[in-house]
Amino acid sequence: MQKKALHWRDRLHEVIYESNTQAGKAFDVALLLCIVISIIVVMLDSVQGLHQRYSLLFFWLEWSFTILFTIEYLLRLVSIRKPWQYMVSVLGIIDLLAIVPSYLSIFYAGAQTLLVVRSLRLLRIFRIFKLTHFLSEMQFLRTALTASLKKISVFMLAVLTLVIILGSVMYLVEGRENGFKSIPDSIYWAIVTLTTVGYGDISPVTPLGKFIASFIMFIGYGIIAVPTGIVTSEVVAGTRVKKTAGEVCPSCGREGHDSDAAFCKWCGAKL
Repeated sequence: MQKKALHWRDRLHEVIYESNTQAGKAFDVALLLCIVISIIVVMLDSVQGLHQRYSLLFFWLEWSFTILFTIEYLLRLVSIRKPWQYMVSVLGIIDLLAIVPSYLSIFYAGAQTLLVVRSLRLLRIFRIFKLTHFLSEMQFLRTALTASLKKISVFMLAVLTLVIILGSVMYLVEGRENGFKSIPDSIYWAIVTLTTVGYGDISPVTPLGKFIASFIMFIGYGIIAVPTGIVTSEVVAGTRVKKTAGEVCPSCGREGHDSDAAFCKWCGAKL
């Protein structure tokens, strides 16, 4: 009896957590469709005209998806050996946030609390983060971002130093009478100009100020490409290295193990 129970739980875990089987792929596709449709329903329900005309339809659709996601959440807890670790994980918290607002709205009935209910409904947009369940094969992207974090931090520090210097120079060149009322305002202008956003609320008037602004604009085009190049180089380097497998630990629910791993690198359970 115990073997059958274990076999049933392992089979359920394979369908829900693994995507390298036919049943797992079918489950992922069905869940993905439900997530996308539920997000569309939330968006359409926020349109005043559609809400007045199809409020009852949106209500039943919303509760149907809430029930489906609740069942999915419970099955994830049942099919894993350490459900508490999944509950406190990022994906577990997101899954919980995707269903809790609907149940909270039951306790906030009445016209006087309508605004509170609508604010709770906005939390349902957290369902879009459940899409991260389908990005396990993009694990290398997170690795690339982590590897490039130090380089980008140094680069951003250099950019911050540059805008402080340029902002201070523009404050001296233009002065209060031309809109550069303080050094922080001038630094704000330098950031807007360097990033090529150009709101236009502050602009140089003097010839020297215009020359410095033109210089900053040229620098901006080159600076924007640097973080992209840093991350891209790490991604390219990552694709040349042996990638992690998509197998999910049946105990703690975490993935990203080496392809030849026999035990989970986080909890030590056998894979």
